[in-house]
Amino acid sequence: MLRRLYDWTLSLAGHRHALWVLAAVAFVESSVFPIPPDILMIPMILAARQRAFLIAAVCTAASVLGGLLGYGIGALAFEQLGRPILQSLGKADAMAEFATRFNDFGFWSVLVAGVTPFPYKVITIMSGFTAMPLDTFMLTSLLARGLRFFVVAALLWRFGAPIRDLVEQRLGLMFTLFVAMLLGGFLVLRAF
Repeated sequence: MLRRLYDWTLSLAGHRHALWVLAAVAFVESSVFPIPPDILMIPMILAARQRAFLIAAVCTAASVLGGLLGYGIGALAFEQLGRPILQSLGKADAMAEFATRFNDFGFWSVLVAGVTPFPYKVITIMSGFTAMPLDTFMLTSLLARGLRFFVVAALLWRFGAPIRDLVEQRLGLMFTLFVAMLLGGFLVLRAF
């Protein structure tokens, strides 16, 4: 079923209203949808490289607004909606321990989930559930999602189709390594 959903989402890249579809996918992906907007964004950029940064901006804005919906689910409807969503992702078991430490690392949690392959919707829901300050959540979401989508757009704009495999298969790992090095650098600086 997930493969059919993936294929259906990918087929929307050629639709005449693809930018609106991308906005809708990016919005719902931040709170409930299991397919990341990248699969729609990448073919759209390759088809119209001159629009790469517009496409990234739409994806970023819609994703951050969708993150606000996830935050609201966590804050206002966790038991009814948030817990079932996290359970469907296999993330509900570690939730209690995670919730107790989450706000200690709030900025970093949102940043890491926003740029790495970790499901961003888990962080949006947990941010609301743990009452992370909304301004911290929104600013970090904007930074993280913008970084993720604009880096993809810039790579595709500059290099085109030859870099597609790298973006699709290894960029998540590269973002993860970047965040790990950034965190490690801050820990080293803090020790001195």
